[in-house]
Amino acid sequence: MSHTTQLWTPDSLVLDPDSGSLTGSVAGFDAACDCLAGGGLVAIPTETVYGLAADATNGKAVAGIFDAKSRPSFNPLISHLPSLDAAQKHGQFNEAALKLAKAFWPGPLTLVVPKKGDSAIADLTTAGLGSVALRVPDAPLMRALSFALDKPLAAPSANRSGRVSPTHAAHVMEELEGRIDMVADLGPCSVGVESSVVYCADGEPVTLLRPGGLATEAIEACLGQPLARAGSDDQAPTSPGMLTSHYAPSRPVRLNAASARAGEALIAFGPTLPQGAEAAAEIINLSPTGDSLEAAKNLFAALRALDRDEITAIAVAPIPMDGLGEAINDRLKRAAA
Repeated sequence: MSHTTQLWTPDSLVLDPDSGSLTGSVAGFDAACDCLAGGGLVAIPTETVYGLAADATNGKAVAGIFDAKSRPSFNPLISHLPSLDAAQKHGQFNEAALKLAKAFWPGPLTLVVPKKGDSAIADLTTAGLGSVALRVPDAPLMRALSFALDKPLAAPSANRSGRVSPTHAAHVMEELEGRIDMVADLGPCSVGVESSVVYCADGEPVTLLRPGGLATEAIEACLGQPLARAGSDDQAPTSPGMLTSHYAPSRPVRLNAASARAGEALIAFGPTLPQGAEAAAEIINLSPTGDSLEAAKNLFAALRALDRDEITAIAVAPIPMDGLGEAINDRLKRAAA
């Protein structure tokens, strides 16, 4: 279905931390609420990436997300809420889940927990699973819209399925203009990679389903124990972001490149460039100082910037696994698949 996509620049974003509502005058807020309440699609920035939001309880609206993204219907979506109290209406939080939520929400952590029987979240949002992926983002606009509607907002990354996730409103317009209703432009995202996803259920190990914007070491330190790890699952993912080929530019991606080849673009990391870097068609250094937080913020924008016809391939220098390096390498592995 063709849409006229409205680019919206909100102002006066002041969130009341107790209620989850916005105070002050926010241009276009009522229009965005009306759009979502009517089953429409609104791209909204979070601290991680821009999300394509719809009412998570409205199966037809959620189907619109899959249609706009050309996304496999078996891949579950994350539902965003304004508070832990709101999230507990939809999921069963055991001791580990509560500990993590209280420590890291609002923030770049998604918890996959058993879905409550009386939750109104649509089966299409959870891909028919008995679990539900929930997050309270550090994103005033997303939380305020969910609070105002009194609905969870399903919001995968606002891009075509399998493509590089958007960290600027311009990226969303490049991918989805004419396919969605509104895009809220609040500038670049502060984290730049998707949320970490952790599975918590009684009788099962606490499992990292997807590394992301919260360092795994911080999660393990909070729990006082190591996390179990899940591999990719192309048949029936239990979490967003688990498909082997994901976040992919159209150019071939070569990982852990110790040298640059003539004609390739180079994604570098740290103060030392790979051998032969001067032959690269273009160089983007994710972090000249070797800071994984800075690198995560710049990763998707770099992949997008180099995904153009005159670039034959993208070489990526080795990136250490510490800090957010695990999440960065996870995204790059999927991009190369």
